[in-house]
Amino acid sequence: MERTALSWRKSSYSSNTGACVEVADTDSGVHVRDTQNRSLGHLSFPGSDWTVLLTSLRGDAGPRRK
Repeated sequence: MERTALSWRKSSYSSNTGACVEVADTDSGVHVRDTQNRSLGHLSFPGSDWTVLLTSLRGDAGPRRK
C-alpha cells in the first residue's frame, strides 16, 4: 500500500497559547495531531464523524449520532 504525505494545517480551534492541534483532510476523512507532540502520531476520523464533532463543539442544532 502506498503512503501519501499529509498536508497539515493549524486548526481554527487552536489557541495562540501553544495549545494547538493540526488537521489534515483526505478523501477518506480527517487526521488530527498535537502540534507539540507530532512524533506521537495522529488520530483519524471518517468525514461524517468529524462533521458531528464540529457541530457539537459549535453548539449547532442538528442530527447527533447515537
